[in-house]
Amino acid sequence: MKKFKTAFSILFLLVIGGFFFIWIQNEKEFREELQQRPAPSGLHPIVEEKSNELIAKAADIGIDIIITDGFRSADEQNGLHAKGRSTAGNVVTHARGGESYHNYGLAIDFALRLDNGKVVWDTERDDNNNGKADWFEVAAIGKELGFTWGGDWQRFKDYPHLEMTFGLSITELQQGYRPEDVKE
Repeated sequence: MKKFKTAFSILFLLVIGGFFFIWIQNEKEFREELQQRPAPSGLHPIVEEKSNELIAKAADIGIDIIITDGFRSADEQNGLHAKGRSTAGNVVTHARGGESYHNYGLAIDFALRLDNGKVVWDTERDDNNNGKADWFEVAAIGKELGFTWGGDWQRFKDYPHLEMTFGLSITELQQGYRPEDVKE
């Protein structure tokens, strides 16, 4: 009986070890495939579609907006990160290249456009005269469309920023995970 238990234990360990070996190989191949995926070079199709809807819905209530930034390369992101640090200007971002949803085509920034074409970042402006700040009305529309608004962040308020993460963290995006192009 003791020999049977020993033989069974060895067989069990071999089977488990085989499954573990196969799992490790599959995981390794999956990670290598992820790392070989090309980096995005523009806005995700759904983010682009929702950006256009944001512009249209804001116009419907008398607010003219412009998308001031969308996809950003890692080099562009590093240039922005340098502002207020190693180059002149105010700090505008805490994210380095590869650390922003902009770098994956999942974020946009907006501003208000006046009748004379001037672009402003005035969060108190009420040009449609409804008693509500236009900026916050646009942010609310963005949230209705599925964006997360940087003005709701606790640590750092980024009022022009809207993003769609599709449930992916920056770490996952850096590893090569990408959202699907299909609508939810």
